[in-house]
Amino acid sequence: LHEAVDGLDVPVVGVVSDGQRSLRKAVVKTFPGVPHQLYQFHDWKQAAGPAWEADRHAKKELKKRVRAIRPLERALGDREDHEAQVVQGSCAAVRGALSDEGKAPLEPGGLRLHERLEQIDTSLQAVEQKGGLCRNHSSAYTPSSRAR
Repeated sequence: LHEAVDGLDVPVVGVVSDGQRSLRKAVVKTFPGVPHQLYQFHDWKQAAGPAWEADRHAKKELKKRVRAIRPLERALGDREDHEAQVVQGSCAAVRGALSDEGKAPLEPGGLRLHERLEQIDTSLQAVEQKGGLCRNHSSAYTPSSRAR
């Protein structure tokens, strides 16, 4: 520890570590009287483990439900009309939502995916209600199709 700190030319006023026993002993021996705090992220992640696992499973199930965008994108082919652009934009939004993994344990990816898919669905429903595009749209994911 001294080798890592000696070249910095700054006083050690505190240490933060993940709490490994050998590291705690080394900090006490090398920096007596210096406050030592444990890095809490590991504890949070461990405590949130069951919830995080449930969220991961929910995200996997949501991803299964939105696979229907692939045939939709293929059906558009090379179309560049306004309707195709709107549908392609919605598909891109779904793909973007699918790639958001979240940051354990503070930002669950499945919950964020659910929220983003609901926003996309709400947007498509608003277009449908205005008599616009997607008159026969049947969303692969709607609030009513959520897993219960």
